[in-house]
Amino acid sequence: MNRIAKKRARYERRNKRVRGKINGSTERPRLTVFRSAEHIYAQIIDDTTERTLASASTSDREIKSKIAGGMTKVEQSKLVGSVLAQRAKAVNVSKVAFDRNGFLYHGRVKALAEAARESGLDF
Repeated sequence: MNRIAKKRARYERRNKRVRGKINGSTERPRLTVFRSAEHIYAQIIDDTTERTLASASTSDREIKSKIAGGMTKVEQSKLVGSVLAQRAKAVNVSKVAFDRNGFLYHGRVKALAEAARESGLDF
């Protein structure tokens, strides 16, 4: 097994472990994060009704216009976290369960989570 396959296998193992423990409900929906090499995506999902309540990503028009040319990916993640928290407040969501989706709680994922907390989400 090469290096990339091992890295993918570790990610999938972490993802299954985290998703097995976290489930979003109507009172406490799930905030899930996905990061690619270029973008970061976050959604607040109610698993009982299987609906996305709010979402934000660096590919959104509103956020893309705010991203300056010299902004780092961590700063972009902070912006996505604060916008997501504002959108969550608009649909009356204040408490969420954080699903890091198998990604390590470090760097961009951590920045998004902390910005969402600072903007009023409770998890």
